[in-house]
Amino acid sequence: MQAQDFDNWSPLTPQEVAARFQAFPGPWWIAGGWAIDLFVGRQTRPHEDIDVVVLRRDQRALHDLFPGWKLFAADPPGTLRPWSVDEYLPPSIIDIWGRPSLDEPWAIQIMLQEDDGDDWRFRRDGRIGGPIAALGVERCGIPVLAPEVQLLYKSKSLRPRDEHDFANALPLLDQGRREWLAAALVLTRSDHPWLLLLREAKAGFTRPT
Repeated sequence: MQAQDFDNWSPLTPQEVAARFQAFPGPWWIAGGWAIDLFVGRQTRPHEDIDVVVLRRDQRALHDLFPGWKLFAADPPGTLRPWSVDEYLPPSIIDIWGRPSLDEPWAIQIMLQEDDGDDWRFRRDGRIGGPIAALGVERCGIPVLAPEVQLLYKSKSLRPRDEHDFANALPLLDQGRREWLAAALVLTRSDHPWLLLLREAKAGFTRPT
């Protein structure tokens, strides 16, 4: 099996990720489409992979968390190379892909989040950020990326799955989360089609269980 076989996935479940990351020394969050579905409280679509976010400063602990696994750094523009235990990945590298062995499918993608002490920073626009303590929420005992932050990352491409995730999350966003996402979108793309929907959303919402 080749390292560049990007589409061959057998992802860990959110529960399997949570069990493994119990030993992680820093904060972490489920990201991507699973973050939205966990926030919503049910799986609304298939997920071909699973994403996890950790702070860049905590990256070395990942080798201890996945002993014997094959971890690869995603070098731009879209190539994978083995990530050695003694290499500290620079800001130009955002993603780490992992598989139990070279003969098995990919099982996890880990994204490195920038921070400056107690705050995180949006990698596409340094004006956007906030307290690390508020970067996630918890659903069923699993830390997930805050929905407004995940939707901001999804707002760039507007793929059908991103539109699906936005539509499912929007009714559950309280006023503070809607306002935060709208303010961030104004900075990144003032004509974004989600802005009107965010402004028209009703103030009331149903909190997921």
